[in-house]
Amino acid sequence: MTDPTDPTQRTGDTGSAARTEPAGLGFTRLLFVATGSVSAAELPSWITWLRATHPALEIQTVLTRSAQRFVTREALNLLTGRRTLVDAWPDEPVLRAPHVDLTAWAEAVLVYPSTFSYTARLALGLADSPSLLTAQCTAAPVAVAPALPPGGARSHAYRRHAEALAERPNCVVMPPVPALSLTTGRTDSWAPAPLPDVVDGLAALHRGITAEPAP
Repeated sequence: MTDPTDPTQRTGDTGSAARTEPAGLGFTRLLFVATGSVSAAELPSWITWLRATHPALEIQTVLTRSAQRFVTREALNLLTGRRTLVDAWPDEPVLRAPHVDLTAWAEAVLVYPSTFSYTARLALGLADSPSLLTAQCTAAPVAVAPALPPGGARSHAYRRHAEALAERPNCVVMPPVPALSLTTGRTDSWAPAPLPDVVDGLAALHRGITAEPAP
């Protein structure tokens, strides 16, 4: 059984990163949250892959303020055909609560990449942004793909947070994979698991949640 706190353990087969077609999803509306890791720069390529493999999938992207340092809202707007939201409470009065609409709309939630901070806030039950409150309140499956700095994956705090999230019946934490640190120049950083693996994990969780109980 995969340990969600152990980044050396991977789900799926060893060739999963090369797949071009993931398993059937079982859902058609995906809330895609990206946080402030440099891995967010790869989102245009990953969303292009998602649209190519699942053209009927509706994708609503949400960027934290820090994620906007690495990817633009305009690029994601063009790729998804939907207006990318900023993960912050509106400054002006609104007629509808954004987290309520997101919770009602999403059939699955993906946090990719999820920084150390976002992972911790989610695990602690914090809800200080629309996407966090949505993830805390939804009954839909939630997949979290952490991206961590050197030492992050082995830290006591991260392991505790990953364990807490994995205990939730509607949440799966996909272990990060070794990556080159742009700061140290060594392979001591941790990137989010390849999106095909994460999508497969999310689909499997969705099937488990929606499966009818055996008679």
